[in-house]
Amino acid sequence: MPSFDIVSEVDQVEVRNAVDQCNKEVTNRFDFKGSDSRVEIGDKILTVFADDEFKLGQVRDVLTGKLSKRGVDIRCLETGDSEKISGNKMKQAVTVRAGIEQDLGKKIIRMVKDSKLKAQASIQADTVRVSSSKKDTLQEVMQLIRKSVTDFPLQFKNFRD
Repeated sequence: MPSFDIVSEVDQVEVRNAVDQCNKEVTNRFDFKGSDSRVEIGDKILTVFADDEFKLGQVRDVLTGKLSKRGVDIRCLETGDSEKISGNKMKQAVTVRAGIEQDLGKKIIRMVKDSKLKAQASIQADTVRVSSSKKDTLQEVMQLIRKSVTDFPLQFKNFRD
């Protein structure tokens, strides 16, 4: 039975390269001279450090620019609240979301069922598997999901006959 998986993946190597490029640009830029502005990478969390709120936004803009140039979809980024650390220093956590959350998976399954297409969808860990007896039906499901889910990056993988 033909099937495919709906996933949301982020290339961690490209994220690391983009963070390195961002840090290099921030250290070389004239408007950041003498400031402690940088981006640190953790496990799926990027922490942006800067001297004030304006520079924090500037570093975040440089980071999103570098990520988009490296081919990382910036819709997978979720920015947290900025918080003061010591003195005038600010920090902000930016989470790199990978995998489909449970509520989005349920929303996708509901869309497939409501579309009256002869396809079945099921959640399997952080992916959604869609199967049908016809490949054309699977193509229609792909078009429906591309059109409906625009706020989160999705990829279609593991297409099987």
